Amino acid sequence: MNKRICVITGGGSGMGLETAMIMGKTHYIIICGRTAGKLQHAIKTLQEKGVECEAFSCNVGDLYSVRKLANHAHELGEVQAVIHAAGMSPHMGEAEDILKTNALGTIYINTEFAKVMGKGGCILDVSSMSAYLTPSIVMPRKLYKYALEEVELFRKKMNKRLQIFPKSVRTGVAYGISKDFVIWYSKQSAPQSNDSENQERSHICFLLL
Repeated sequence: MNKRICVITGGGSGMGLETAMIMGKTHYIIICGRTAGKLQHAIKTLQEKGVECEAFSCNVGDLYSVRKLANHAHELGEVQAVIHAAGMSPHMGEAEDILKTNALGTIYINTEFAKVMGKGGCILDVSSMSAYLTPSIVMPRKLYKYALEEVELFRKKMNKRLQIFPKSVRTGVAYGISKDFVIWYSKQSAPQSNDSENQERSHICFLLL
């Protein structure tokens, strides 16, 4: 039977897990994250609620890991929804790691799943109000365009920009910039399509929390 698939990154806890409970009423759920133990606990919680689901280990900051996730979801059925809630907060790592997970992770999730989305499918990128709380003068928005041209060049330029800030505030700045980028990138990417005859096949949008 062809399953209606909903993929939720960061689905092992918090908002991602709560979303899985809601979407699981109508979709087969794939939750993903980097911590296997947390995912298994989430799977048990979902199954107790009657949700058909499975866990898939994925590092969203790694292109090939995301590609494996997208291909796996596509093999299971029609991918109708992707909710990209995975991300790192300022206290969770170094500035470069935060940028890689939040910004590059969004690029990878969007580009790889745009290739396999079903007709009318939707990719929802979760951002943060921090994107608006961080002073706009801090945002290197002129560099964002490189994300559409060459991802590695974009990463290098963004990391170089982060170095001008004192180390004591660098992780917070990286977080604010990465969330601002998510909003910009989502707008640039919507709508995308894997069908040249149907440009409305899949849509990308963002959610602020």
